[in-house]
Amino acid sequence: MDISTVSQVYSKLSKDNLNSLSDIYHQEVIFEDSAHTINGWSNLQRYFENLYLNVNSCDFEIHSEHQSDACGFLVWTMHLSHPKLKGGKSVAVQGVSHIKFAEGKVIHHRDYFDMGEMLYENLPVLGSVIRTIKQRLGQ
Repeated sequence: MDISTVSQVYSKLSKDNLNSLSDIYHQEVIFEDSAHTINGWSNLQRYFENLYLNVNSCDFEIHSEHQSDACGFLVWTMHLSHPKLKGGKSVAVQGVSHIKFAEGKVIHHRDYFDMGEMLYENLPVLGSVIRTIKQRLGQ
């Protein structure tokens, strides 16, 4: 397996084909992002099932993929629509995934993205406060 295979699975991922994730993840996978650390395929499977159960849509646009030996990176934009974020409108979040392979599958997956861009800036009251703070910081 290579980073291109992971890219293809994520670019087509939807609530209708979550089973395709079992083809790429090792049973002992560790998955990390800004809010979670998930150990093992069965826990990761439940995480994705719950995630896709609660969103209107969640799509990944893969911009580039890079690999060296058993390590790879994906640069992506996640387009997320959740009923409690931004009135259900789509939110675009830029991110990078660091992927490590073992025994022909993904053994470690770490996502890097701005939690504020995804969540905090899109909540009704908190969003305006976060945007004001960022403007004052010159962003």
